[in-house]
Amino acid sequence: MSQYPKEIVDKLRKKNLTISFAESCTGGRLSSSITSIAGSSKVFTIGLITYSNQSKIKILKVPRGIIKKYGAVSEFCCRAMLKSLSKISKTNISLSVTGIAGPGGGTKKKPVGLVYIGIKKGNKIEINKFLFKNKGRSYIQNSSVIKCYKLILSFLK
Repeated sequence: MSQYPKEIVDKLRKKNLTISFAESCTGGRLSSSITSIAGSSKVFTIGLITYSNQSKIKILKVPRGIIKKYGAVSEFCCRAMLKSLSKISKTNISLSVTGIAGPGGGTKKKPVGLVYIGIKKGNKIEINKFLFKNKGRSYIQNSSVIKCYKLILSFLK
């Protein structure tokens, strides 16, 4: 996909840090790209693909009320996914991603291409909102993964 996965794995190894992911709209693409790099087992501990609302509730313990009130594609859900992942994984860096990859599922308030990416390192938590152009499902998923790479690298500086 790009040079980012190798750069991320190398930096994590140099800094002796570990990372974990909770993915929804990216469907495991982020985990897959990182694990395609030799030596990633030293830094990557867990990748959860919590695609359905049910899996977000059961595995990541996202409160049902958050999904009911704000939806799975929301800052609140992204934050809850992130906090739970951090507890489960005990990694130095955790990242969660949830969004609408399309082609359907969008609304006026939450259009196709809306993606939230949360990242946590220590006590620092950042939730980012992105609106990618609706150029197809693959485009939105790949764009989301690239944003994840860039956020991880910014947290590794």
